[in-house]
Amino acid sequence: MSEQIETSDRGDVNDLDAILAITNTDVDEAVHAVRDNADAIFTWDYEKGKRPALNKLYEKAKGAQWNGETDLDWSIDVDQEALVEQVGVANGPEDLMAFGIDIYGTVLEGWGHAEWKEHQIQTQNWSLSQFLHGEQGALVCTAKIVETVPWIDAKYYAATQVMDEARHVEVFAKYLDTKLSGHYPINTHLGLLLDDIITDSRWDMTYLGMQIMVEGLALAAFGMAHQTTPDPLLKQLLRYVMSDEARHVAFGVLSLKEFYDDLSEAELFERQEFAFEAAMRMRNRFLQQEVWERLGVDVKDAIKIFAKPDEVKNQDPFQQLLFSKIVPNCKKLGLLDANDGWLRKRFDTLGVMQFEFADNTGEEYLAFDAVTADREAAGA
Repeated sequence: MSEQIETSDRGDVNDLDAILAITNTDVDEAVHAVRDNADAIFTWDYEKGKRPALNKLYEKAKGAQWNGETDLDWSIDVDQEALVEQVGVANGPEDLMAFGIDIYGTVLEGWGHAEWKEHQIQTQNWSLSQFLHGEQGALVCTAKIVETVPWIDAKYYAATQVMDEARHVEVFAKYLDTKLSGHYPINTHLGLLLDDIITDSRWDMTYLGMQIMVEGLALAAFGMAHQTTPDPLLKQLLRYVMSDEARHVAFGVLSLKEFYDDLSEAELFERQEFAFEAAMRMRNRFLQQEVWERLGVDVKDAIKIFAKPDEVKNQDPFQQLLFSKIVPNCKKLGLLDANDGWLRKRFDTLGVMQFEFADNTGEEYLAFDAVTADREAAGA
């Protein structure tokens, strides 16, 4: 898809020119192939219950399956322009100044209500498109976990997640096709991260990249979208998806905690580097460069308006909050403080360490159990 991004030890991760030089070169391709270097692992040890927490998660997953065609009310009409207006659209520079965003003297100074409304519509199209692509990445990665994890308890649960992810791809694709006004190709930074996860031969790296990093960020992003959207269909869809995603992140935390307890400092350092590089890719994904390109605005000029001119450090509270699930889960896994706090120091550069003491998702998934709550409310 493109060249690799430099990590903090090999270059300036806040170099905007370097970040924007990484572009998606196969946007017109219908198929993207990545070599999977992992061995498929069979286990003849079928004893169930060696890992009670995983078994509990598996039982919960079996009872929490839902049908995207029948459990969501697709008859709800979605007027995208009206929903954008309901959330609120800027009318010019004065409105943005109230949020500390100064566009006077910039390429956006002449924008009025119509331009900002189109920006919000395109941002929604872009966001839901990236949700869709990320869910397909999770589908492929979880199928790889079924193949590569050596524990039967984990294979059982991962198989339920494959079904979850297929359902998520289905409902996001349908929502984009029938309720919104356009698709976007996969963001290059998200695509590169998915390539990295699939390419690595070690089964725990698939867990770390997908279950902890991608799914952790997705859980927070879905939560924010659920809180802010006025669309009842999207609220319902996200509520169901979040119920699944919380279990998925818990699956990663429970599985990796056992495995990482026995790793050496050198082995943990490899995982720390991988986690930080994944965090950088996801941070850069939220620059939304494809939206600015579609709107005909110079991407670098636009991004500088919303970030500090000399850096891309994560100052946006919205973007910071997206890491609210990643940081405590990395702490739970021992990744923050291994090797003299290497990952802690790097996360601090992203301005996200305030989430260190938030709840990890090892048990938190119970609070997201939307399917059970709905069935209990209906008397099922």
